[in-house]
Amino acid sequence: MKLGFACKYFDAQAKQPFPFKTTTRTRFLSLDDGARATLLAQLAAQNLENLYQMLNSLATLPDALRMLRIGSDLLPLYTVPEATRVYADLLTDLRPLFSRCGEYARAHNIRLSFHPGQYSVLASENPGVVDRAIEDVEYHARCAVMMGFGQQFQDFKINIHMNGKLGFEGFRAAFQRLSPAAQNMLTVENDEISCSLDDVLQARMLCPVVLDIHHHWVKENAFIQPNDARIPLIIESWRGVRPVLHYSIAQEGLIPDSGFPDQNDLAASKPKLRAHSDYYFNHTLNDWALSFSAFDIMCEVKMKNLARDRLYAYVVERGVINA
Repeated sequence: MKLGFACKYFDAQAKQPFPFKTTTRTRFLSLDDGARATLLAQLAAQNLENLYQMLNSLATLPDALRMLRIGSDLLPLYTVPEATRVYADLLTDLRPLFSRCGEYARAHNIRLSFHPGQYSVLASENPGVVDRAIEDVEYHARCAVMMGFGQQFQDFKINIHMNGKLGFEGFRAAFQRLSPAAQNMLTVENDEISCSLDDVLQARMLCPVVLDIHHHWVKENAFIQPNDARIPLIIESWRGVRPVLHYSIAQEGLIPDSGFPDQNDLAASKPKLRAHSDYYFNHTLNDWALSFSAFDIMCEVKMKNLARDRLYAYVVERGVINA
């Protein structure tokens, strides 16, 4: 079992030693062509250097902690049309920096992923929204391909929600428009608002299903168990690759410090329950998440690797993972 974290790496003082830098569309468009190219080249090169340094830090940790979701701002503004044209000339120089990161991750068994944002809706009823979502997925796929991934099924994970009024049929139509590399990497996750686990399981023949156990609880007020009949279907969708689940819990003060909370007993709305906690403070829920022993766990928690590390210490103490 690997335990991962998302996007931001914190040091012991909760500072970011390797932050990704971006810029605003307004600032970028206010510049002339030469200044635009200089700005994007500097930002992208610094972000790729910081990604490499983050990977270098992960490589010093136990194998169980070598799992990272890379932030989407690796190439700032890439899908803005004016920036896309600039990157067409920049990628030749940036490609070696991508390759270095990918080679290092593979050499040190670091599992990598992306998670396009909530506005990338492949199943939208609006064709323009679908077009932009496909562009966004392909941007993430291109970054992964430049790192040397996308050649084999699920050598890299690009996770997305299936939200959108067209549901599975819309998702399937958009999936078929993706490049082979993007199809190799795409996964789909249940959410707490529109698409339940049963909804996304319709896509299991297209791509792997990522189980988000917190989303499932928020939507259904139920704690899915490893012996649930749907779990083998999720595992099967990964076609021999170790599956991934997402683990988060509601914020401190909204749920008790132990036990399985019942939403009917809580003085909090579903939108409040959706928000992630700083740390994993409820060991009953920790034990529940860790009972999915066939899965790697992406820790979706505000204190990122610091919270993940506390969970790891708890895991080692319980003997689930050897230090």
